[in-house]
Amino acid sequence: MTIRNLDGFFAPTSIAVIGPCRHDDVVVRRVLDQLTHLPQRIPVTTLGLPRSMVPAGIVPQEELEGAVDLTIYLGPAKAAPAHIRDIARKGGKAVLLLSPGFETWDESLLQACRDAAKAGRVRLIGPGSIGLAVPATRLDALLATDTPETGDVAFISRSAAVFNATLAWARSHRIGFSAAVSLGDRSDVDVSDLIDYFAQDFRTRAIVLHIESVSSPRKFLSAARAAARGKPVIALWSGRRAARNQSHATHASRLLTREAVFEAAFRRSGILRVTDLDEMFEAVETLSRIRIPQAHAFSVMTNGRGLANLAAERFQDLEGNLAALSPETLERLAPACRGANPLSPDAAGQPILLRDNLTAAELSAAISDVLADSATDGLLVLQAPTCCCSLEDMAEAIAEAARKDKRRSGRKKALVAGLMGSPGAARKVLDEAKIPCYGTPAEAARSLMHLARDASLKDFLMAAPPSLPEDFSPDVEDARALIGRAVAEGRSWLDPDEVVTLLECYQIPMMPSLFCAADEALGAQVHEAARQVLSGSAHCVLKLISPDLPFKSQIDGVRLGLESPESAQTAALDLVAATRTTFPQARISGVTVQPMLEDRHGLELYLGLGDSRAFGPAILFGHGGTSVEDREDLSVDLPPLDLHLAQAFMRRTKVARLLDGGRGRPALDRDHVTLALVKLSQMAVDLPEILELDINPLVALPDRLIALDARVTLRPGEDLSRAARRERLAITPYPKEWELPLDLKDGTRLKVRPVRPEDEDLFARFFEHVTPEDLRLRFFAPVKDFSHRFLARLTQLDYARAMAFCAIEPESGELLGVVRLHADADHRTGEYAVMVRSDLKGIGLGWALMKLIIDYARSDGIEEIHGEVLKENTSMIGVCEALGFRIDPSPDDPGIVHVTLPVKDYTAEISRAVR
Repeated sequence: MTIRNLDGFFAPTSIAVIGPCRHDDVVVRRVLDQLTHLPQRIPVTTLGLPRSMVPAGIVPQEELEGAVDLTIYLGPAKAAPAHIRDIARKGGKAVLLLSPGFETWDESLLQACRDAAKAGRVRLIGPGSIGLAVPATRLDALLATDTPETGDVAFISRSAAVFNATLAWARSHRIGFSAAVSLGDRSDVDVSDLIDYFAQDFRTRAIVLHIESVSSPRKFLSAARAAARGKPVIALWSGRRAARNQSHATHASRLLTREAVFEAAFRRSGILRVTDLDEMFEAVETLSRIRIPQAHAFSVMTNGRGLANLAAERFQDLEGNLAALSPETLERLAPACRGANPLSPDAAGQPILLRDNLTAAELSAAISDVLADSATDGLLVLQAPTCCCSLEDMAEAIAEAARKDKRRSGRKKALVAGLMGSPGAARKVLDEAKIPCYGTPAEAARSLMHLARDASLKDFLMAAPPSLPEDFSPDVEDARALIGRAVAEGRSWLDPDEVVTLLECYQIPMMPSLFCAADEALGAQVHEAARQVLSGSAHCVLKLISPDLPFKSQIDGVRLGLESPESAQTAALDLVAATRTTFPQARISGVTVQPMLEDRHGLELYLGLGDSRAFGPAILFGHGGTSVEDREDLSVDLPPLDLHLAQAFMRRTKVARLLDGGRGRPALDRDHVTLALVKLSQMAVDLPEILELDINPLVALPDRLIALDARVTLRPGEDLSRAARRERLAITPYPKEWELPLDLKDGTRLKVRPVRPEDEDLFARFFEHVTPEDLRLRFFAPVKDFSHRFLARLTQLDYARAMAFCAIEPESGELLGVVRLHADADHRTGEYAVMVRSDLKGIGLGWALMKLIIDYARSDGIEEIHGEVLKENTSMIGVCEALGFRIDPSPDDPGIVHVTLPVKDYTAEISRAVR
């Protein structure tokens, strides 16, 4: 379940309160008193509560007389399943298991409640929930210390303490809510469901979450990604101290922290993560009040040099950019400035230092001048009170400039205030003008950076990645066979030779090595192996292989610079003997002999694959070598990766800067490193049996990469059912299995595949062959601007809830037609759209694409396909009729018809009839 019947909580047409109350009587009185403020059109009834406690306007009943949208359950815990079953039988929608504080029920009781609700699709919130509120409709079913005011922020929290603290702060700062929900024990409705619901809620402009864990990672990331494209999603996450899932057998298992994994998940889904309540309050105040199209560079204006320095340094710490205002703007500002000449070269990109005797009118004019400059996306005004101008007058000047800016044509800008001292009445002026206000330069600077981070996250979601190289075609079948044999033998490690083969299957080059078993013939084996290696290399390297001692550098298990077969033989025998003495319980498999890499310009990198408990497989990248765990230079991301994501992934580390070379150092092969990350990502997608993997070091050279060492651990075969293989990935990968041939009725064969993010250019060329009239019929309005943002929405798909197929001409590679299906949050119905090039009508391509998307819907479990078609689009209506769609007039627009197809009604006979 997802958003199904959630309107029972947030838009109920009837409410019932069921007792006898398992809490103090004050709870009953509080709930019933608050429900008396509802509009009269929403009837409220009670069941099992003393009539003496029921206020006028609420009707006591002996039993529920019909369907009730929202039931607030206060009764005994053990009686809950029976009541929920009765509510479901009578057609109820939602049950709130209300508690004045966090309350836990036995899992068996919770499951009984779920079972009782399931038949009628009744939704449950709680137990342990202190309630919910929708201020705009005066619905208040909260046992909270403060009543939320009406606004446009949806707030979701499991913690009652965080919930109460947030409502108290919001009231003092005049921040209102579209809804506030306390989840409690999450017996049914979870954070993902509510994100999906509020993403579609017209009253909600921002979604704020307090979360500690995620029960359904794929569902959570899919919901968050869909919501974040349209409105800010802010998350306060507390859970970094939870136990880590460590095997300690690889660097990946020791380096993969819970915090790094959650940070990666939030980044991939467009969530703005905050680290404490103060930062959450700042982000809410800023993002709920300011919506600007871009946030790359800001300006700072202040009447104190110390304030200017504090703000500028905080911006620098947060990697913010100060705008370089135009000479014309600086000239207009000159009379208001003091100190250095504002027209000097040093003034560009610096805070604007105002005279301390500036009047309110002059301050307002200066603010307007800065906001009108195209170089800046927003302005931070930091003011301390002076003898010439009070904080109240300054606040009014800032508010007046904001009102003037709203009347200005052109791009809207951010305006944030920082009033030093005790704002008092000044704060009220700014709150009424919807201008965020802070008490310190650091807080004010950080608030603007929330805007920058949110804009960056949205740009990241919309970015168009470059195409993968055509020559990357991993040998997946051989890799699966190799791992399958190891799992069948009950092994948890791959042997060194198998690791080399596995990496070769994914075109990750590894230094060739020869394995020598630790038996009586060890010396002779090493002598021969070294002879072979030294025939093409000046030196060789010897490495100990032991499943119980995976970290060779920590046990002195490597011998470097061996120049002869004899020295290698002696070193091997000494190494094995010393290890057996120091670690008598360790199993020693043998040693490997490798050529020694002599290139002094090589940079040691680390690539890893670990298993996170929360979000499945995760990829690690950072500075490699023997100190990989001590450098603290590591980044984490989730598969799947494309080249764009891999480039951003790599840039988040310090070692990435060294790839560009420097004084006396050549530039190294950055592109090959990026591609190696994509290859490792594909390995994680293809091979679920891999539990952990280390490539350390992976040496970057000016013209190539080469891995010097690697290890792979496997999960037991029984740990991964067939159904769980794909679901283990938190982000749905590209569905390669839907790359198919598409045959038209005249025998023409085309290629069809799912749309990929890098298809923007393909779509841009496609629209050159679509007439303006066909575009109007498809989008219900003229389309002239094929911007990156427009094309990104067509090509960037979350395959968990949407699919689009493109039909491609095999020889030219051109896009001829596209069909898409976007499932609702419940994944029960999907809205389709189809378009073919205007010069290709009549060849049956539209019919073939429609049949394909219906087949996909059936395989994906979608029950119904629907769409809206302009009445004048008779050709599309004809296709729908031939395919068995029901055609109904739109109740809202006489020029539109609704077309609907229950997928089960699409039969083989219909399929043949439309050929």
